[in-house]
Amino acid sequence: MASIIKIQNLRKVYPVGKERIVALDNVSFEIEQGEICCILGTSGSGKSTLLNQLAGLEKPTKGSVVIGKTNISTLSENRLAKFRQKYIGFVFQSYNLLPAYTALENVAMPLMFRGMSKGKRNKKAAQLLKLVGLGKRIYHKPTQMSGGQQQRVGIARAFVCKPKIIFADEPTGNLDSQTPRDVMELMVNPCRQYNETLVLVTHDRDLALYADRIITLQDGRIINDEKNQSIARTEEQIQAEQEAKEPTEEKEQETAEQTEES
Repeated sequence: MASIIKIQNLRKVYPVGKERIVALDNVSFEIEQGEICCILGTSGSGKSTLLNQLAGLEKPTKGSVVIGKTNISTLSENRLAKFRQKYIGFVFQSYNLLPAYTALENVAMPLMFRGMSKGKRNKKAAQLLKLVGLGKRIYHKPTQMSGGQQQRVGIARAFVCKPKIIFADEPTGNLDSQTPRDVMELMVNPCRQYNETLVLVTHDRDLALYADRIITLQDGRIINDEKNQSIARTEEQIQAEQEAKEPTEEKEQETAEQTEES
């Protein structure tokens, strides 16, 4: 399968006073189209710096980041903004939703920048919110939703333009322990369906297990690059589990009602 991201001899050095801090030290690798790739590392490993380089948010000191056939390391800020708008989606740890806007408006916003009419973008945004389980909350604002629901809005927003690449920065960092699996599968399964590439950046080894490939960073260098059998359930498996639970839940409800009557 063809590579969609190529990183070659990537080096990033930050001047701190009289010192020079090497955040990335000649990092090179490729990511295939449709691959679910995790960049794993502890705080200070260089993973956030690498994400910034991949997304074109920072310029490298040396080396290059090529997405498709475009060397984004050489693009101007204006061209980078247009490139990201066309090809890239983001899922953030802190959600980054606009608090004064509804879920529908937050998800529809990227489509507005593409010149889509209000009616069409709202229809598309509503469809996507329904797919992530928020069909009844499209007019709720972020303050009216839980952290997990806000992250679902963030995921819908990232996927609404059907980008080639999704970058996810610690996407479950602010969620309770029960929610990460649902959030990860909401990202992994659409990528599988539409052959989109997901690059996940995290310190959490459990989260990394949802990826097809795990690249481990330490002190700005790759110390391990391994294939992984993703633990993400498919849409079919999720549906089967839900159907299997429904009769049990109905039976429990009947028992509870009978107990109340007696």
